[in-house]
Amino acid sequence: MLLQAPSVRILPVREEDIPDLVRLARDIWYQHYPNIITVQQIEYMLAQGYSQAAIQAQIAGGEAWWDKLLLDGKMVAFCACVRSESADALKVDKLYVSYELRGRGYGSLLLDHARKRARDLGCQRIYLQVNKNNRGAIEAYLRNGFAVAESVTVDIGGGFVMDDYVMEKEIVRREA
Repeated sequence: MLLQAPSVRILPVREEDIPDLVRLARDIWYQHYPNIITVQQIEYMLAQGYSQAAIQAQIAGGEAWWDKLLLDGKMVAFCACVRSESADALKVDKLYVSYELRGRGYGSLLLDHARKRARDLGCQRIYLQVNKNNRGAIEAYLRNGFAVAESVTVDIGGGFVMDDYVMEKEIVRREA
């Protein structure tokens, strides 16, 4: 008996996808972050960055790209990239994979997708921020060629801060 490989596709998030994305983000955050940040901070950050209105506004603004990763037609991961203040960089602002599917390469596929977008936009590097206590994500980013560039503490309002590493990766240009 032959086993069929799963179908994996990365597509832009459409407006009708946003409710599923919001649910997926909430599930992932509650499975992953309670050992890293407080539930109050989880709720605050979900409200700030993962509401239907926030996602719609980012997409409509034209400076952000939200992509979904479908596994056999089901959204199991997503990534959002935003233009950096620096013209030579693209920020991977969000990257999440269903908790039970981590370690299978889906995050790497999304990172490669972001790298290609950055290259097409003429960027020389991509970067992201990751909580300093998010060991699994840090290790995954290191395996994908990212390096820690700096340590930052950012006040995000509501009495909360993000205590993060900024990690970056150079974009290799295509050979002529």
